[in-house]
Amino acid sequence: MNEIKSIKVSKETYSKLSEIAGDLQVKLRRPVSIEEVIEELIKLREKGRKISDLAGSWKLTETESMEIKTSINEPWQKWNSEQ
Repeated sequence: MNEIKSIKVSKETYSKLSEIAGDLQVKLRRPVSIEEVIEELIKLREKGRKISDLAGSWKLTETESMEIKTSINEPWQKWNSEQ
């Protein structure tokens, strides 16, 4: 049997854990406990972060998108025309 320990967290930390619990519930399609949230966070730390974890974290504007596309296309077209 696992020994149970109590921990104290601030209201702000509990609120953030609850928010993560909501995201995890959507992902797992079932209710989750705060303990499950903590276990999930520990797993993520142990695994390390993947580049795909950053997907959607940058709010790209249309102007930024066009600048990126242009900066990629110009050298590519120049290289392609030299072939």
